[in-house]
Amino acid sequence: MNKKIKFIVLSIIIIFYNSIKVNAQLPIDPDTKKIKYQEVVQEQGNKDTLYNRAIRWINSFFENPQGITKVRDPENGKIVGTYRMRMIDTLVDGSKTLSNTIVICTFTIEAKDGRYRYTLDDFYVPAVSKMFLEKWMDKTDPYYLPKYDSYLNQVDEYVNRFIKSLKEGMKPPIIKIDEW
Repeated sequence: MNKKIKFIVLSIIIIFYNSIKVNAQLPIDPDTKKIKYQEVVQEQGNKDTLYNRAIRWINSFFENPQGITKVRDPENGKIVGTYRMRMIDTLVDGSKTLSNTIVICTFTIEAKDGRYRYTLDDFYVPAVSKMFLEKWMDKTDPYYLPKYDSYLNQVDEYVNRFIKSLKEGMKPPIIKIDEW
């Protein structure tokens, strides 16, 4: 009897814990009311050096770097591209599977002397017409599905990995001097 009570209490705690998962707090631009990640990062190097580091990072981060960039403007230090994120669905039994849902966003990297700025915006799901991700945030929408919360969390994780990798790639290379 005591084991049954412990099991029931533990089950209730687990169910409660899983039901209060914190949703990602996606950054919303106050002017456009759209999801927008943007930051200016101070980094050593002139505009050309930072632009070249960004190109080198893109070439290492993406499988098809030429295919994802729409603009490569070394004169103005600007790169514009698209970032695709495939969502993962959780099945009833708890297992994970790749979803047919792909989220696309535009990324922009702009370099100036001593700093660069990245922007990720225009998040949407391609369909017959673009479905912007902000629609997933509206729980009163008649087409809202609970899995959208998971998708928004996944988008936030993808973007944060993108940003972390970009910041690492934009650091000046460490030069080892061969002293023997």
